[in-house]
Formats: sequence, C-alpha cells, structure tokens
Amino acid sequence: MSTIGDVCKLAGVSKTTVSRVINGTGQVKQSTKDIVQKAMEQLGYRPNSLAQSLARNQTNTIGLVVSDFQNAYFSTLLKQTSASAKHVHKELMVTDGHNNADLEYEAIQRLQDHRCDAIVLYSRKMSEAQLTKLKQQLNVPLVLINRQLSAPLFHTVTFNQAGAVQMMLNNLISYGHRKIACITGPMNRPSSQTRLNAYRDTLKSHAISFNPNIVLNSNYEIQGGYDACQTLIRNQDPFSAVFAFNDDMALGALKALTEAGISVPEQISVAGIDNIPMSRFSHPSLSTVYLPIQEMTKRAVEIALMLAAGKTCPIASQFNGTLIQHDSVLPLNSVKQNWFKC
Repeated sequence: MSTIGDVCKLAGVSKTTVSRVINGTGQVKQSTKDIVQKAMEQLGYRPNSLAQSLARNQTNTIGLVVSDFQNAYFSTLLKQTSASAKHVHKELMVTDGHNNADLEYEAIQRLQDHRCDAIVLYSRKMSEAQLTKLKQQLNVPLVLINRQLSAPLFHTVTFNQAGAVQMMLNNLISYGHRKIACITGPMNRPSSQTRLNAYRDTLKSHAISFNPNIVLNSNYEIQGGYDACQTLIRNQDPFSAVFAFNDDMALGALKALTEAGISVPEQISVAGIDNIPMSRFSHPSLSTVYLPIQEMTKRAVEIALMLAAGKTCPIASQFNGTLIQHDSVLPLNSVKQNWFKC
C-alpha cells in the first residue's frame, strides 16, 4: 500500500506540499499540483479521509436525528436525506431519539462530538426550553424540520399544519358533512395541538358546534386509529365522517368500521393526512392531504449545507399540503343509508 512518503519521493516534493495539495490548503502552484496528483494516481494512493477532515476542520458529514424509525413517513425522510447528502458527496450519520426528549438531546450532542458539519433534526419531543439550551451549547449549524418555534432559535423547514386540516375539513363540509369525528395525535406534540386548534377553528368558521364526544386522542399509529374508531362506534354519538390526523390512524379507523359492518364511504367517509403509499392501495383508497416531506427534507439539507459553508439563508421555510381526492369520501347526500342518523 502506497504512503504519502511514496508520493513525496515520486513527485519530488516535500510532505508539506503533498498535504497542501490533498487538503486544498496553502499556496501551491498549479504545475506542482498536477505533478502531485499524477504521482498519487500512478501509485494508487488514497488520502486518509480522517486526516483530511482534521486539516480542513470539516468532516464532510451531515448528521440526522429523527424521533424514531417507524412508518413510511420517516423512511421517506431518511431516503431523501441520504440522496441529498450523496448528491453533494457528503457522508450521512443517522440516529434516533426513541421518541424521548432526553435521548434526542443526547443524540444531537453525539453528532456534534463526531464533528458533523451540520445537523438536521426532526424532533417530536424536545421542549422549547431544551431547544433554547441546545442553541447555547451547539457550535455547528442545526436545521429543524416540521417544528414551528415561538422564537427564531434555529433555521426551520415547516409544514402548514393548520392549512392541511382546514383543507380537508373544508372539503368534507363542502360535501355536506357537519358531524365529523376527529382522531388526533398525542396532545403533548405541538403538531397535534396545532391541528386540533385548526379543527376547532374551521368548524367555528362554518358555524358548526365543536362536539368533544366525537374527538379522541390517539398515537399516530394504525392500532391507535383502530382502537379510537372502535370507541367512537361503541359510544353511538352520531357522525358521518372520520378525520384522522394521519393516514396510519385513518387506515386503522377504516378497518374498525369495516369490521363493524359499516360501509366506507357508503355510510361513513374517512380521511387522513400524509398521503403515504398505502393510502392509494387501501380499499377504498384513502382521501388525504399530501405532506411534501421529500421537498421539505431536501430543502433542510440545502439550508444545512449553506450554513456550514458560512452562507446566509432565510430563517424559516414553509410548505403547504395538497388535497388528494380518492374513494373514501362521498357527499352526504349520496349516502343511501347512514349507520348513524346524521
């Protein structure tokens, strides 16, 4: 295996000169660079990437922290981050926080210890107090995905949560539905709070009373949507549509209704948010709101790289959803026989 000494000998230059050529530091004439690079190619010499990183004070590495690795949502996020990093010849270091705020915090600290050039964070659990403390301790750029903050602590790439809820509710209401059951996510998550507030506000804008009896908290998982919808059915409080705050829970609700002998959408309409791949292949296919996680992730990596290079960019970027009409929603006046009298 060739060494840097072999390159020096063949090129007829000092070790310092070879190091400058490899690391892109210092002043070296182009003719000398050509000689060194030709010698490296002839010898098949591969520079030590760790040594290069130390010399440049950069590791060519992007860190990614997610809440967990479950469901298609995080799979898409991870795949896009990997593709974006590869496109600019960066390595990707990935870890998760196991849906625990303290573990998310520790994961970020570990990535900083590994000298990542920038970190992209998707956190469901960390409080603004923790993020404020993190801001004081970090010495690398951090970009936050899908989280709106009350103060501009970090650069953020967010999804218009309220807009997505308004979009789907307005669609259901335009179809004549007024008793719309809601399956929320955990109320300790900011996104769930924002979506529930938008649900309340949109009903109010249409002069529809908020009925807490047909609003159930769940966990953003298929089983959670299934269990919540079973509770709605047992409670016998009338509703003509179920709106779940993500597609996984909507698919769980769809199964619960089907098992109870309730036809979707002939008797009850069902809708969600996310537009996960499975939503197109359920029966019936699920009406939903497209959440542009690929575009958001790509933008977050772009911002992270710009910040790592010392460039400036807008502190906040927001993306909107798109209504996806499939087969799980029908106008109320098309329903021949409601399971509930709505």
